[in-house]
Amino acid sequence: MRTITRIFIHCTASPQATTTVSSLLAEFKQKGWSKPGYHYVVFPSGITKQLLSESQVANGVKGYNQHSIHVAYVGGIDGKLRPVDNRTGAQRETLLRVLRALRKAYPKAQILGHRDISPDKNHNGKVDPWERIKECPCFDAMVEYKDI
Repeated sequence: MRTITRIFIHCTASPQATTTVSSLLAEFKQKGWSKPGYHYVVFPSGITKQLLSESQVANGVKGYNQHSIHVAYVGGIDGKLRPVDNRTGAQRETLLRVLRALRKAYPKAQILGHRDISPDKNHNGKVDPWERIKECPCFDAMVEYKDI
């Protein structure tokens, strides 16, 4: 059994209407990954699909995967491919339910967004927006899920 210390929240950075499990798996394969980037994906309808067993290592955040679980929602970009928090109400509810279950299974794991692993370049104790390597998941997951 792996020791899980982090639960990362992601967005797929893909259109909500056209993303499927097979398109996500094809994208991971195209990147040369032998395993998916996420354990769970939440679709706009609120339906969750498990892409990988929690006992297996996903390719979600380079350097942090061995001890992490990765959860993504489909979306995260607008029509001009700019980062946006476009989670549906159903996605918000399902993400909360999935994270509560993961918190129960891994009570000591930190819940954070992919962007929160960016380096604190000015050493002020927080990752400022200009320091982010990426915007994923396009909302402040640490604040939103701090009470789980």
